[in-house]
Amino acid sequence: MDAADVIRRFTFHPAVTDKRRQAHEDVRSGCLELALMLHNELPSGAEKQAALYRLEEVMFWANAAIARQPKESP
Repeated sequence: MDAADVIRRFTFHPAVTDKRRQAHEDVRSGCLELALMLHNELPSGAEKQAALYRLEEVMFWANAAIARQPKESP
């Protein structure tokens, strides 16, 4: 890892195109749908909390993958 990698990881990456904004929305809505299903189907407990926490982590990393990709040409 070099300084450029560190800067990329800790810099805000706004969704400047409609395609990226839609990709973020698709990730959020898909994760929400699954989260609600898990919430309704799983019994309360540490395992349910872990599953929902990990799904939140999935959403974070998926959105980071969208946001951190190289800039698109105009």
